[in-house]
Amino acid sequence: MYWLALIVSGLMEVVGVTGIEKFNRGSRRQGLAMLVIGFGLSLAFISFAMREISLGIAYAVFTAIGTVASALLGMLFWGESRSPIRLGFIALIIASVIGLKLVSGSQ
Repeated sequence: MYWLALIVSGLMEVVGVTGIEKFNRGSRRQGLAMLVIGFGLSLAFISFAMREISLGIAYAVFTAIGTVASALLGMLFWGESRSPIRLGFIALIIASVIGLKLVSGSQ
């Protein structure tokens, strides 16, 4: 349950960041709604997840989800670079979080 909340938290952060992008591109009302709802839910879910998951792991997973998903959305929808080196660094973020989890014990 706590891990699901953490994943949802990371995804809601992406909703908030997408809201910022929409706001900056002229969809002010929709962007602001996505920003407030996304970041609000993100903080609520990470707060719940951290009742059971340690700070270091929770924040690493949270930021990795946000970073990777935002980068992928940027590539898919906003024409950001899809260079192999960029994709390699995205893979490195994922591998780093998995590695951190593996060496951090039973959480």
